[in-house]
Amino acid sequence: MSPIPPIPQADRYWLIQAHVPLPLLVAEIAAPLIDSILVAVDIEIAQGQIRQIVPTGTADPSNLPSVNLQRRLVWSGFVDLHTHLDKGHIWPRTANPDGSFESALTAVQTDREQSWQAEDVYRRMEFGLKCSYAHGTHALRTHIDAMGQQAAISLEVFKTLQAVWADRLVLQAASLVPLEYFMTSQGEELADRMASVGGVLGGLPEMNPDLDAQLDRVFTLAQERGLNLDFHTDESGNPTDITLQRVAAAALRHGFSGQIVCGHCCSLAVQPLAEVQKTLEWVRQAGIGIVSLPMCNLYLQDRNQQASRYFSQSAGDALAHLDPFPTQTPRWRGITLVHELKHAGIPVAFASDNCRDPFYAYGNHDGLEVFTQAVRIAQLDAPHSDWCRSVTTIPADLMGLPTCGRIGIGLPADLIVFHARYFSELLARPQSDRIVLRRGIPIDTTLPDYAELDDLVAVE
Repeated sequence: MSPIPPIPQADRYWLIQAHVPLPLLVAEIAAPLIDSILVAVDIEIAQGQIRQIVPTGTADPSNLPSVNLQRRLVWSGFVDLHTHLDKGHIWPRTANPDGSFESALTAVQTDREQSWQAEDVYRRMEFGLKCSYAHGTHALRTHIDAMGQQAAISLEVFKTLQAVWADRLVLQAASLVPLEYFMTSQGEELADRMASVGGVLGGLPEMNPDLDAQLDRVFTLAQERGLNLDFHTDESGNPTDITLQRVAAAALRHGFSGQIVCGHCCSLAVQPLAEVQKTLEWVRQAGIGIVSLPMCNLYLQDRNQQASRYFSQSAGDALAHLDPFPTQTPRWRGITLVHELKHAGIPVAFASDNCRDPFYAYGNHDGLEVFTQAVRIAQLDAPHSDWCRSVTTIPADLMGLPTCGRIGIGLPADLIVFHARYFSELLARPQSDRIVLRRGIPIDTTLPDYAELDDLVAVE
């Protein structure tokens, strides 16, 4: 195939011979399915909005400029439901010595205490936004470490970025603290602060005798302020971790009417069937949406602790009794039961999570990479079904954004044109030559240079 043709520089034009995933279309199109999920359509764009969507060959575009996409895929913009922009891109200065979850917690805490002043947080968060925007993301939610004085620093940075980027990205913030924090006066102040920025009340529930009381407190604070909730739940391989189930029980107990999102839910995959079925039923009844973070959880979960000991000890006699390599290959993928959740009628999204920090050494804020890896890791391809909604319409709905992540007449022409024609082509290559349209106009998709952050994070 030839390179993607240039988009017309006009207020009105046609994209003809496009392949669009049917689940992303708002209106029904009377056109035969291609590859079981795609429809061939022509799309008219006028003054930044989608004016017409018709089956290919049924409209006459001759009176307007047009570009023949030659069956290339057109998607809506991505919606990234779960990110950690405040942690992002610190890996060069604060790596994870053994790749374990525990070491990641320690490394981030150390880095936060040493470096997370306003300029540092702003520049790293904006670097992440630049990447997201260039890849075609339209909206994202970032969790913010919000213990003590860090809340004031990072949320003020977030408010500034939210205003600066308002014409390019829809940004939401969710607090991230242990749930016990909400039992204190500082926790109540944090709830007020999240309300003042139009944010989401979020936290980390952990199994303990006081968990139900902590959840009751969080739900009460959220209800009093009209806030939605977002929890990090069960990010472990321990089958006795059932905080997702306890969150669902609390939601039903409180008759909570706001939107709840629970992320990770890894331990669900290693629990007995009866426990899983009970949890799924309560989650469904409570209207909770689940966001799986496949790349980060694949990286962290089921790490061999032998590797941890190997890399943490100094050279010499202390290593004499150890094998030179980790002794165990990870036995499971770390992700939650996405197929079972979906089958139960529970909304399932995928998201970026951490990027280039101690929790995940890689990542590039790219919704397509998230989707591609989710397809491979969770086997979402037999058939592809409507899983394309998991990085578009479903997270948009969970964020309360009815015009994002979908393609329809009257909606903004926030689209992505890929070089690929079919899902097999889309998922085989990184699609670095994609065209991103914002209100029908191609944007500059050049990614920021990592050297922009060298003075903050480069190793001496």
